[in-house]
Amino acid sequence: MTRSSTTKTLATAPKPGSTTPVPHHDGATGELIRPGRASTSYAQLGRQLVTTFPQALVKLDPRHVWHSPVMFVVWVGSLVTTVQAVADPSWFAWAVTVWLWATVLFANMAEAVAEGRGKAQAATLRATRRTTTARRRMPDGSVETVAASDLAIGDVVVVRPNEVIPGDGDVVEGMATVDESAITGESAPVIRESGGDRSAVTGGTTVLSDGIVVRITTRPGETFIDRMIALVEGASRQKTPNEIALTILLTVLTIIFLLAVTAMQPMAIYSGQAQSPVVLVALLVCLIPTTIGALLSAIGIAGMDRLVQHNVLAMSGRAVEAAGDVSTLLLDKTGTITYGNRRATELLAVPGHASADITQAAYISSLADETPEGRSIVALAGTALEPGTRGAFDRLPRDGATFVEFSAATRMSGADLPDGTAYRKGAADSVASWVRGDGGEVPNGVSTVVDGIASSGGTPLVVAVHEPGRAPRVLGVIHLKDVVKPGMKERFAQLRAMGIKTVMITGDNPLTARSIAAEAGVDDYLAEATPEDKMALIKQEQHGGRLIAMTGDGTNDAPALAQSDVGVAMNTGTSAAKEAANMVDLDSDPTKLIDIVSIGKQLLITRGALTTFSIANDIAKYFAIIPAMFVMIFPGLHALDIMGLASPKSAIVSAVIFNALIIIALIPLSLRGVRYRAIGSTALLRRNIWVYGLGGIVAPFLGIKLLDLIVSHLPGMM
Repeated sequence: MTRSSTTKTLATAPKPGSTTPVPHHDGATGELIRPGRASTSYAQLGRQLVTTFPQALVKLDPRHVWHSPVMFVVWVGSLVTTVQAVADPSWFAWAVTVWLWATVLFANMAEAVAEGRGKAQAATLRATRRTTTARRRMPDGSVETVAASDLAIGDVVVVRPNEVIPGDGDVVEGMATVDESAITGESAPVIRESGGDRSAVTGGTTVLSDGIVVRITTRPGETFIDRMIALVEGASRQKTPNEIALTILLTVLTIIFLLAVTAMQPMAIYSGQAQSPVVLVALLVCLIPTTIGALLSAIGIAGMDRLVQHNVLAMSGRAVEAAGDVSTLLLDKTGTITYGNRRATELLAVPGHASADITQAAYISSLADETPEGRSIVALAGTALEPGTRGAFDRLPRDGATFVEFSAATRMSGADLPDGTAYRKGAADSVASWVRGDGGEVPNGVSTVVDGIASSGGTPLVVAVHEPGRAPRVLGVIHLKDVVKPGMKERFAQLRAMGIKTVMITGDNPLTARSIAAEAGVDDYLAEATPEDKMALIKQEQHGGRLIAMTGDGTNDAPALAQSDVGVAMNTGTSAAKEAANMVDLDSDPTKLIDIVSIGKQLLITRGALTTFSIANDIAKYFAIIPAMFVMIFPGLHALDIMGLASPKSAIVSAVIFNALIIIALIPLSLRGVRYRAIGSTALLRRNIWVYGLGGIVAPFLGIKLLDLIVSHLPGMM
C-alpha cells in the first residue's frame, strides 16, 4: 500500500445527475412522505396511533408479548391487578389496572407505528410488480413463451423494448436503456449492457429501447424486489447483537426488581401493614425499565426504515449496527470514486498555435467517434468553439467529409474534409509518424506535454492537421483522465471527521492510483490490486480489531464485499456484488456510506440515550411510591416525599400514569432517532448524559407532580 502525497483540485468535472429516493405513503395516514424529511410530527403521530390501535390490541396476545421480557412482566402484572380489581373493586385498583394495560398497549403501538411505515413502503413496492411472461431462449436457439414464475436460475430470456424484465439477472448480450424507477425512484433511465460492471438488471424494471438478452440469477419469489418487500416490512428483521445484549440487561434488571418487590411483602406483613397486590405490581412496573423495554423494538425497526428513506437496502440489522462502529472504508476506484471512463479535461495548444486551432481540430476529428472518450472531447471542445462555427462543423458529414475510425493498427482516428484538409488525433508516436511521413516536424514542446500528462496518470492524445499545400503540423494535445466524481473530497473529509479512514483500491498502476487518490482526497490507496490483495487488506485491518466497510460494484469486488463487516454494493453493479454485500445502495452513490454510518451511529446512540433516560426515570418513582407505601408505618419516610404529593394513592396512580404516557411521548424520538453529530465519542457521551440522564431525572419529578394535582381530585384518591 502506498501513501498518497499530493492533492489536486478538479475544477472542470461535470455535475452528476440527481437521484430521488423512493417516496412512500404513510402507513397510517396515507400521506406521501418524502425520504429525508421527518415524518413523526405529533399531529401525524396522533393519526398513526389511532390507526394502529387495532394492531396494538392484537399484539396483546401473550404469544407476542413474551418476546419482550420487560413488557411480559407488565402484562402479567396487569392481569393480576385486573383480577384484584374485579375481586375487590375500588377506584384506585381500577385506575392502576387501566393504566397498566395502557402501558402494554402503548408499547405495542410504538412497534405498530414503526412497522406500519415499513408495510406502507412494502405496499408501494408490491404495486410495482406485475404478472408477466418471458421469452426463454432454448439451447437450439428457438424461443418459447413461459410465465415468469416458471423461470429457473441459468435460464436465458430475450427482452424487447417496452417489455418488463421477468427476473433478476445479468445482461449477456446487447445494450439497452432501462427504467428502474420502480426501485430507485429515479425517473431518468439507465444503461445496462453486457460485460463490465453495469450488467445487472432487476426483475420488474422495464426496457425502454433496444433489446437485451438476460441470464436469470434468482429463483421466482427471491428477486431483489421480493427481498426489499420482506425487509422493509420487518418480516426478515432479526435482533442484532447489541439489541440482544440490551434485552439480557433489561431482563436481569427486571428479575432483580421482581425479587426486591417480592421481598417487601413479608417485611410489610411483619410491620403490620401488608400491601395489596395492586400496590406491589404498581411499584414493580414503575421500577423496571419499561420505557426502553417498550421502545426497543421500534428503535430497531426505525433504523432499518431510515436506511430505506436514504435509498439503501440493508440485508440485516447487524450490518446497520456495524456501520455505526466502522473505522476503515475501502472503495473501489472505477465507477465508485471515478466515472469509469476517461474524459477530456483540457485542450493544450503547442507554442505557435492558437487555442482555437486545437479546439477546432479536436472537435472535427472526434465528430464520428462514438466512444465515451470521443464524446467527451466533442463536449469539451464544443463549449470553446467560436459562436456560429459549431453548426458548420456539424454539417461536415453531410457535406462529404470522410471520417477515419480508430484501429489498433494505426492507433489514430480523424476526418478528411472535402477541401483536402485532414485531421488526426491519437497516440503520440502514431501521430508523430503520420506528421513526419509527409515531411512535417513535431515541436520539442509536444513530448514535454505528453510526458507530463502521462506522469500524472492521464492519457495524452496528440492532434495534428495536414492542409493542402502545407506540411502536416501538430496543433496540440488532448488531456484524457479518469474523472473523479464531484464532491468526493468534501465527502471524504466528512468521513475523516467521523474518525473513518478511507482507502481507494484499484488495479491501476501506482502512478495513476496516486494521482486519483490525491485528487479524490482519500487517506490511502492500494494500487494494482487483485481480489486476493483486497481480501488480504480487509483481513489485516480486521485482525487489528477494526470494523471494515467496503463499497464496490464489480464481480471482482464480491469476495471483499462478503468479507467486510459492512459491504455496500452499488445497484448499478453486478448481481454477484449485490449478492455478496449486506447492503445495496439504490442510488449507486459511493459516498452514501456517510449516511449509512450516521444512521448506524444514530441507532446506537438512540438506544443508549433512551436506556439512560429510562433508568434515570426510576429515581423520581422511588420518591413517589416508597413513601406512599410505608409512610404510615415509618413516619420518617415523609421527608422523602419531596414532591409533596397529595396522598399515597394519588402518588401511586400518578407514577403509573406517567410511566405509561412517557412511552407515547418518546415514540417520535425513537422513530426519528437522536441526532448524531461528528463531535467525538467523549463529547457525545457527555452531551447525552446531560440531556437524557439529567433529563430522565428531572422530567418525572415535574410530570408526576403535575399529574398528582389532577389525580388527587378524582374519587377515591385521598
